[in-house]
Amino acid sequence: MTRALRVLVVDEDPDVRDLTTTFLERADDAISTEAVDGGAAALDRLEAAAFDAVVSDLRMPKMNGIELAEAVRERYPDLPFVVFSAADDPDTAAAVDGAPVDAFVLKGSGTDHYDDIAAAIHEALED
Repeated sequence: MTRALRVLVVDEDPDVRDLTTTFLERADDAISTEAVDGGAAALDRLEAAAFDAVVSDLRMPKMNGIELAEAVRERYPDLPFVVFSAADDPDTAAAVDGAPVDAFVLKGSGTDHYDDIAAAIHEALED
């Protein structure tokens, strides 16, 4: 029996949070999700409960996904962190390159990218 993986989803948009949690759980039966609306809430939640990975939007108010990844790495250096963003431009690629994240997955139409997130989480956990 596969161990359940608790994944914290971070996105300021409630509709995107709902879609991400729903489709990520559908992509991988081993994943259960919880969602929060920003970086500060994510850090609070990580302090209150154990998670196996974080999936975060990149562009969020107050604390962006890279800043959140840096804060998470300081506190939980081995916790897998996946950035999930619709931003597909050179500035985004430069921001993510060298950032303390395990994977960068682009949001898009369809649901294949949720399979990519699940695979990235499993790969990071194996390392």
